[in-house]
Amino acid sequence: MSDGEDHETANADDHDETVVRRDRFAGGPARSFLSSLSDDERIFAADLAVDRAHVVMLAEREIIDRETAGDVLAALADVEDAGHDALPDGEDVHEAIESAVIERVGPDGGKMHTARSRNDEVAACIRYRLREDILDLIETVVGAREQLIEVARAEDGTVMPGYTHLQPAQPTTVAHWVLSYEQALQRDTGRLLDAYERVNQNPLGSAAFAGTPFDVDRERTAALLGFDSVAENSMDASATRDFLVETTSAVATLATTLSGLAEDVVVMASKGHVALDDDYASTSSIMPQKKNPDTLELVRGRTGDAVGGLNGLLTNLKGQPRAYNRDLQRAGRHAWDAIDSVTESVAVAAGAVATADWPAETLEAAATDGFATATGVADLLAMAGVPFRTAHEVVAEAAAGLGSEEDAPDYEALSAVAEDVLGEPLSAYVDRDALEDALDPAESVAMRDSRGGPAPDAVAEQVSVAEDALAADSEALTGRWQAVSQAADRRQTEVDRYV
Repeated sequence: MSDGEDHETANADDHDETVVRRDRFAGGPARSFLSSLSDDERIFAADLAVDRAHVVMLAEREIIDRETAGDVLAALADVEDAGHDALPDGEDVHEAIESAVIERVGPDGGKMHTARSRNDEVAACIRYRLREDILDLIETVVGAREQLIEVARAEDGTVMPGYTHLQPAQPTTVAHWVLSYEQALQRDTGRLLDAYERVNQNPLGSAAFAGTPFDVDRERTAALLGFDSVAENSMDASATRDFLVETTSAVATLATTLSGLAEDVVVMASKGHVALDDDYASTSSIMPQKKNPDTLELVRGRTGDAVGGLNGLLTNLKGQPRAYNRDLQRAGRHAWDAIDSVTESVAVAAGAVATADWPAETLEAAATDGFATATGVADLLAMAGVPFRTAHEVVAEAAAGLGSEEDAPDYEALSAVAEDVLGEPLSAYVDRDALEDALDPAESVAMRDSRGGPAPDAVAEQVSVAEDALAADSEALTGRWQAVSQAADRRQTEVDRYV
């Protein structure tokens, strides 16, 4: 397309034309079907950044002259000030911005698109915006981890029942429980940081898919945009969206972590084991006595948004050949929706736990339900030399003899079973005080001081490790934000040389 054709199209008000499609492809009911302009508001700022970096590079490589570069860059500033809503109609934000520049500059405005295609332009814009969303999400997760660590510090001595299969299993502590989710969020943070590395690559300069004859500098545009590296193969760089898959997969995994936490809190609330702050609960429209953990139920429900987004994205991509296909226009929304939904979920879930009240007496009393200290008794016998399976048999037989109102057998009941199974009284293996300590939930917790266990010293060590991991991830996050900010400053400095 010549510059004259670009100018003529951009200023045609009497009929439906676009800067890209011309008369031949300008009309018909499919035009609105093809358009993504309204959805593209999310990448409006990203496109302006990509345009500026590309124009600066073109001028530096003397592919376009300095005066044209200055005119285009000035026009881009004007387009930015006017905002997305002021853009002319177009198939997408990229075409609309180019049309707006040509309206302001004239035919030479079309030179901004030299040595690129919308294919590499779109890919660059998505990566540019997505990395910001990833960093925002990581920042939210890091903040959530900090809140959970604070809860662990405050509740390290608060004994609570632990469950497997939703059945009373062993006593633990609120700190131990909350740190289990902090550790999961550590891994979620790592997955997002890993995904960021593959998102933050520069596809610009790949053109439609087969490169360009112009002497472009892809490393220069990478530096101006804050990309860490160049996506090498031009076909892959323009076509691939696997970075969206990786990101959305990490987000879906994070959502699953949050869903487990939310389910735990909903179940705890139903038993009176936790009282949510009013900011994270609601009441019934008809039953005024109720306090419902609605926010956590929504956290649980929003997991479907992320998992559905991942499935939608994979379905979109699974049948596409190389290199570019219009299906890709629908790909990004799955990632955006998942990220938006889950970022809110992180903040709400962590806030609900951080502001909750943990009733210590109620929790400790519940920690004896269902003879939950049984394993501690078996462990005590095993420490005294009884084979664990035999010790297991002793405790299981004693548990089978419990009455409906009993949560645990007393010393005499255990001793009688021991004499029957072992042929010797219980006192031959353990003294009464030690066994009664093992039946106490707080003492049962204190016994389990292995690395990663719920005993106070073990929890203190976990808190220390979690704090170190949090500091490292916070530093990594800060470094990435600084790199993005510094690239924006470099880009603006270069733009100022022309405008």
